[in-house]
Amino acid sequence: MAEKKKTIIGEFKEFISRGNVMDMAVGVIIGGAFTKIVNSVVSDIITPALGLLTGNVDFAELKVVLSEAVMEGETVVKEELAIRYGVFLDALINFFLIAICVFLMVKVINTIKTKAEVLKKKEEEEAAAEEAAAPAPDPQLELLTEIRDLLKK
Repeated sequence: MAEKKKTIIGEFKEFISRGNVMDMAVGVIIGGAFTKIVNSVVSDIITPALGLLTGNVDFAELKVVLSEAVMEGETVVKEELAIRYGVFLDALINFFLIAICVFLMVKVINTIKTKAEVLKKKEEEEAAAEEAAAPAPDPQLELLTEIRDLLKK
């Protein structure tokens, strides 16, 4: 039994120590922080600006009430039933902002990779051209070098 746990723990350690798992963990953490920033931009900047343009409408309060809340005195007997499409609009705006940012990040990364590949290819071509331009070694010198090497043995 103890041997089986070591194997599972060892496999888990190997799995966790892989680079792609760590990269994914970093991506999830940064993504969570980025989502908070985008949510703040949407709810604190974009939505109020849109509300001002549409006549001081608060998007979070936009809804279609299907049935009113039932109250007995100050106690709620039945909650209001409503389709809150304003909250959906906020989520939609969040999605589009995140999608645009991710698209731009991927575009920048791809541009950098393409430029790096072009630069590497250019360097390889220059190195190949230098090798081709280098004079061929003298055949007599090569023969003498081979003879020397054979005599050393």
